[in-house]
Amino acid sequence: MNVYSQSAKLQSVNNNLSKSATRSKVNQESADIRKIGLNPNFWYPLARSKNLRIGKPLAVTFAGEPIMLVRPEKGDLFALEDRCAHRQIPLHLGVVRGERVQCHYHCWTYDRQGSCVNIPYLDGQKHLPNGVHSYPVREAYGLIFVYTGDLNASGFSQFPEVQTFANPKYKTRILDRSISCHYSFMHENLMDMNHQFLHRSLMGLIRTTLLDIRAKDGWVEADYTFSRLAGKQSLGEKFIIGSRKIETDEIDKMTIRTGYPYQTLKFWMAGSSEPALDLWNCYVPTDREQRQNQTYGLLMIAKPSITMLIHLLWPFIVAFTNGIFAQDQEIVEVEQRAFDQQGADWNHEISPAILQLRKLLIHAGVPLNF
Repeated sequence: MNVYSQSAKLQSVNNNLSKSATRSKVNQESADIRKIGLNPNFWYPLARSKNLRIGKPLAVTFAGEPIMLVRPEKGDLFALEDRCAHRQIPLHLGVVRGERVQCHYHCWTYDRQGSCVNIPYLDGQKHLPNGVHSYPVREAYGLIFVYTGDLNASGFSQFPEVQTFANPKYKTRILDRSISCHYSFMHENLMDMNHQFLHRSLMGLIRTTLLDIRAKDGWVEADYTFSRLAGKQSLGEKFIIGSRKIETDEIDKMTIRTGYPYQTLKFWMAGSSEPALDLWNCYVPTDREQRQNQTYGLLMIAKPSITMLIHLLWPFIVAFTNGIFAQDQEIVEVEQRAFDQQGADWNHEISPAILQLRKLLIHAGVPLNF
């Protein structure tokens, strides 16, 4: 494969896009995407499994909607709207009795379906009032997923599959970060690998080459390769992806995919049939305006031939990835502040991968009404 002729072809596409798009048109597209809400008709991780204890309700949110998670002593966990139908008191302040929750204020009691099943002082001749909304909930990959949308939508039957998670050849780190930006900034940050200059203090100077872009209904993905311009491979990077041990005409390749609403990154060393790194991410808005998101991820790293080494190297891997994530978080939060200060997005985007991504996020999302 001639990497640089492919790069020249894509650069020509970039130039044509840049010439044909006026600033006002680009601004309008950019402004629209920051005002698009995440489509609720999918399964979203709202908590880590370890944070939900037996009999202790856990308060979470999806796009400003309060939700309470409950792990009863017996039976499956369940999720309810986190406000009592009586005085709107958060139900997570209450008491769990078996598979029922008693409100902290007047002891209105709800079952796992959200039905109000008891009010201690209610006249026996009167009917119980309506209860609260219940949500489908599933536990997988060390995370708790909740479905907040239309049960008849196709997303209900499309629970995310993360096959590498169960592969014994990999060690997994669960990511959990609160980030002050619209979720679209996160998709763009990962999809556009041209930002490697941002990470020069940790990785040296890296040249990124975009190899290919593919897009169909519901997804877009881009292939990249990299070459080092200056500096040596850091220990953290070497521990994660290793260093090339064989001579080959093949190239290292990274594929980043937004399969709405999730995002993945896979990295293959040249000549390898299995990825050295496999990342699954989901960005969940927590506030109504969707200017805050909780990022949950699964970072799966291939174990070396001497398996025990991965455990010895793990602290270095964690430190290195934390450094990369911190730099990404800082920059996307700066982007969000710029958008808020300007009242519009003044970005002049030229990356064909990001232009395709924005089309997907706008098409698949829902307008924010506030």
